[in-house]
Amino acid sequence: MTKEVEIVCPPGQQEDEAVLTALASSAAKISQQKITGIKILKRSIDARGRKVLYRMQVRVFIDEPVQTDIYTPEYQNIRDARRVIIVGAGPAGIFAALQCIEQGLKPVILERGKDVKQRRRDLANINKQGLVNPESNYCFGEGGAGTYSDGKLYTRSTKRGDVNGVLKTFVAHGATEDILVDARPHIGTNKLPQIITAMRESILNAGGEVLFDTKVTALLVAFGKIKGVQLGNGEKLTAGAVILATGHSAHEVFRMLHNQGILIEAKPFALGVRIEHPQEIIDRAQYHCEYRGPDLPPSYYNLVEQVDDRGVFSFCMCPGGIIAPCATAQDEIVVNGWSPSKRNNPFANSGTVVQINMEDVKGDMDDPFRMLNFQQQAEHLAFKAGGGNLVAPAQRMVDFVEGRVSVDLPVNSYLPGCKSADLKEVLPGWIHNRLRKALPAFGRKMKGYYTNEAILVGVESRTSSPIKVPRDRENFQHPQVAGLFPCGEGAGYAGGIISAAIDGVNCADGVKRYLTV
Repeated sequence: MTKEVEIVCPPGQQEDEAVLTALASSAAKISQQKITGIKILKRSIDARGRKVLYRMQVRVFIDEPVQTDIYTPEYQNIRDARRVIIVGAGPAGIFAALQCIEQGLKPVILERGKDVKQRRRDLANINKQGLVNPESNYCFGEGGAGTYSDGKLYTRSTKRGDVNGVLKTFVAHGATEDILVDARPHIGTNKLPQIITAMRESILNAGGEVLFDTKVTALLVAFGKIKGVQLGNGEKLTAGAVILATGHSAHEVFRMLHNQGILIEAKPFALGVRIEHPQEIIDRAQYHCEYRGPDLPPSYYNLVEQVDDRGVFSFCMCPGGIIAPCATAQDEIVVNGWSPSKRNNPFANSGTVVQINMEDVKGDMDDPFRMLNFQQQAEHLAFKAGGGNLVAPAQRMVDFVEGRVSVDLPVNSYLPGCKSADLKEVLPGWIHNRLRKALPAFGRKMKGYYTNEAILVGVESRTSSPIKVPRDRENFQHPQVAGLFPCGEGAGYAGGIISAAIDGVNCADGVKRYLTV
């Protein structure tokens, strides 16, 4: 028999099997001699009190062998099955492909960028020389933006689909089983490329196709139905269904749809800066101690404040991480953050952004590019303020709030370099003012947060897509084009790796229903 109980232990004992067995014995009111093993189901850190604790939900095995889970999917051969085109090899596209295979369909992934190994050279050019390859960068290429954006797997999208199924798929392709139990699961940017490569191998071994350096320039539509796609080299590929999973930065795709008369809509998003602190400041605040020690991971935070009827909030927090240059064109600055699996860099960074509603942006309310143009304006201003070569405009936190250009800047993780600037010249006034009010308020919530040791780097602008590609809520298809499935973050239906993966699975299921009608 088995029994599930909660146990609590101090840092340093969370991996001691003897200690955990004794605690489980006490919680389950079962003799230790009867316990044949325990399995951790959920694990979290409780830092609410003065003493930090690990809380774990465990399954206790009593007088029976411990059951181990096997995460080795067996994908059927779909080499000669009906073809489905998937545009984009990010989390949505990859999981859509794997689910197509499960459904007996042959996925053909078309990715404008390079595979993860080849991407590294272009990322090195971005970081060291400030040179952006518009087809291969932090946003475009195998794995999409998710490959080099930390690998955080925490999501609130638990009602959209099988979160645990997505996590198990990651484990089957090389992720550690820790992601199945941790309250805030995380893979790490250094480990994601190998996992993404393993997923590609699963697709290819089953008979699917993955084509890199392959850009879609038009959709083939006849009598209101999708017929396939046209590629940049003029070649046409036919298929009965197309899953459009191109990510939030594929602006050419939005313009392609608009030029073909396929409906797209402007969508709210958020914009601000990326804020970086020394990690030790965050650890002291969250763990209530001077020194974190080796038995606790670098701490994170989640802050939100309502300022003048708009939300100001932290976003994509990266403990022990770096700030990355995520521009997709040479004349813009876009910053994001990521962490390696050990989260052992000396800095903690987070996007800190202001909610933008439709009425906040002037222009034609019927213009689908109104919010995208607003986003791009901020990115171009940031590039100009930095002076080129992806140097980013930056300001110390207290200086920003008090309206001073910083005399100097703290050591930070942004590799192309930062230039002291007045971020008021980069950010729209109403966003700048809300951030100025929010940061001292965050400091009152978290001791040590409001400090001139922190740096604000502009701009954090790709929090989500500023354009939505509409679809039916039931069948996931575009209302004008049967067989076209807008999918993932770029279409406006996801906000991270897990939610994008789930949306990919849901769209693949929708394709199966569509093709079998």
